[in-house]
Amino acid sequence: MIRIAVDAMGGDYAPREVVHGAVLAAREYGVAIQLVGVADAIQAELNKLSTTGLDITIVPASEVVAMDEKPSRAVTRKKDSSIVVTTKQVAEGLADGMVAAGSTGAAAVAAQIGLGRIKNVDRSAIACMMPTALPNKRVVVIDVGANVDCNPNQLLQFGLMGSILARGLCSVETPTVGLLNIGTEETKGNQLVQDAFKLLKAHEQINFIGFVEGRDFPMGKCDVVVTDGFTGNVALKTAEGISKMITHMLRHELMRTVHGRLASVMAKPALIALKNRIDYNEAGGALLVGVKGVCVIAHGGSRHTAVKNAIRVAKDMVAADVVRKIESTLNVTAVSALSAVCLAVTLGCLT
Repeated sequence: MIRIAVDAMGGDYAPREVVHGAVLAAREYGVAIQLVGVADAIQAELNKLSTTGLDITIVPASEVVAMDEKPSRAVTRKKDSSIVVTTKQVAEGLADGMVAAGSTGAAAVAAQIGLGRIKNVDRSAIACMMPTALPNKRVVVIDVGANVDCNPNQLLQFGLMGSILARGLCSVETPTVGLLNIGTEETKGNQLVQDAFKLLKAHEQINFIGFVEGRDFPMGKCDVVVTDGFTGNVALKTAEGISKMITHMLRHELMRTVHGRLASVMAKPALIALKNRIDYNEAGGALLVGVKGVCVIAHGGSRHTAVKNAIRVAKDMVAADVVRKIESTLNVTAVSALSAVCLAVTLGCLT
């Protein structure tokens, strides 16, 4: 049975919603849950729910990292915080993956310190699964906030890790990879994307389709979008804002007239389906990749549905053996790069 450690104290609605979501996940997905945090508070929430037959345990942690604390300082000082103890469960092999819904920064710092980066990974990255206009198709966007500044080789690594995620979580055998830019022409963009374009295009393990624009990937043009963390975070937050705006405008227009209200009743099933497709609660959370363990970071405002789905994503990552595959792929890439350098040096000596 797959074991998932959950930071029960992280998020705006912890521990109530986190515990509720964890119980739902244990029942629906058949996973073992380790709820990490203040034991009495967690037990009080468990007492309100039916847990008969579920594999749920409490792992005590006496401290909590608040959303407004500086992540690096809080994680290093609060050794018995719920996020640090959650990470330790994975690092020590007591859990197969972890889920945290509190501070994204604290979760990322704790995972990088506690789990360490995979060999040959320059930077860990945050990837998210975004919906597209195509039914049942999601796109992996990487990086969406871990690295404000990147170099071309790091973007290449993001492309490799994103491809592994698309294969493992979206069941895409040969995922297409696009590089986010201000235009699709090969002459567009700054030096970073120009140099990264060459690396992605030349790599035999990446099915690279070239540059994509911000309007392309929501329409399902590719399976993976590679970008730096600054641009990716802006794209993600913009998409969230547009989603909320459209929802608000649609509700306003439907409620404005009698005919609109009647139409809303008739269209209710379709509207609910649309909401589910674009709601972050259904996505589960972002994925911290490049570290030596499965780490899913849920939205700070996650309710029980989002927590449940975040645990599902963690379970799927474990089942897809994502960490080992990234480690293997990046090791082969590093060896290939070293061989290319040695060949270049050898040829230089012979001329």
